[in-house]
Amino acid sequence: MSALTPFANTFLLIYAGLFPIVNPIGSAPIFLSLTRPWTTAERNTLALRVAMNSFLLLLGSLFVGSHVLDFFGITLPVVRVAGGMVVTAFGWKLLHQQDSPDILKKPDGAGTTQRPDAAFYPLTMPLTVGPGSIAVAITLGSQRPKSMDIGHLLPFAGAAVFGLFAICVTVYVAYRFAGRMMSALGEGGTKVLMQLSAFILLCIGVSIVWSGVSVLIGQAGTT
Repeated sequence: MSALTPFANTFLLIYAGLFPIVNPIGSAPIFLSLTRPWTTAERNTLALRVAMNSFLLLLGSLFVGSHVLDFFGITLPVVRVAGGMVVTAFGWKLLHQQDSPDILKKPDGAGTTQRPDAAFYPLTMPLTVGPGSIAVAITLGSQRPKSMDIGHLLPFAGAAVFGLFAICVTVYVAYRFAGRMMSALGEGGTKVLMQLSAFILLCIGVSIVWSGVSVLIGQAGTT
């Protein structure tokens, strides 16, 4: 049983640390609104692609994110400021859209063809995995065992991958059944929830920017 304790602790740390900021339940109404031009089957496929992209993006952030930032001399506060601005701009655009956002509309006569980048931008990033999620994943990855002993690294890596997989399964389920969740609200209720979700996304973006700026100001004051 003692051998399972580090695995379980790491899994819970990864899942509990990322779930509130990934927030698949809160992002589901936005996903549904953005993908209205597509059929249910196409939307389900898109939800799967978003979940897979999210897993790969979080996995890379967890295991190599800190090394990439060190290589380019970028700090986490800078990532928060730049990424928060992206989230803020995206939330602002969603908040001021009319019925369906132009960024994901199908052109006339496109049939089942969809934008090849739609699954990554904006559905994976910044909607699902934004700068906050990336910053948290990098921070959690920096807590991995420093020892190169396989006995220490393997349990952490296995639990971390399993935790990320569980997060992305949650994303897929939330997006896959977003239509059913919203059907109970009706058309009017869905629009209200969509606008509320967009406003919350805007607030999250501003909060991320401020968290980065405040750290940078604090660092500047100590130099």
